[in-house]
Amino acid sequence: VQLVESGGGLVQAGGSLRLSCAASGSIFSINVMGWYRQAPGKERELVAAISSGGRVYYVDSLKGRFTISRDNAKNTLYLQMNSLKPEDTAMYSCAAHFGYRATLAAIQSGEKGLPEVWGQGTLVTVSS
Repeated sequence: VQLVESGGGLVQAGGSLRLSCAASGSIFSINVMGWYRQAPGKERELVAAISSGGRVYYVDSLKGRFTISRDNAKNTLYLQMNSLKPEDTAMYSCAAHFGYRATLAAIQSGEKGLPEVWGQGTLVTVSS
């Protein structure tokens, strides 16, 4: 599986961006896909995730502003980000998680050792 993100850029506070993550390869084996972000000097954190069955998870602090979705026909994962704030500035990456252990609950809890593939990331900068 290969993942390629796009859609990042510079936006003013209050603006919106939609990130895309195009998947190719053995995508049938993906159980959960997620969006993560890493701000300068901080650890990477899960933003949102979606299971192959369509169940979604959002980190509490971002509920209502970010929306994760997937277009199975296009093999693409999206992250719609609204009302952006300077603190949303980060490198955003998508990841595909494989195997029977890669459940939404496992991804939420940050379970280690799950088979996964990462994209290269797309930078989002929100100016004040």
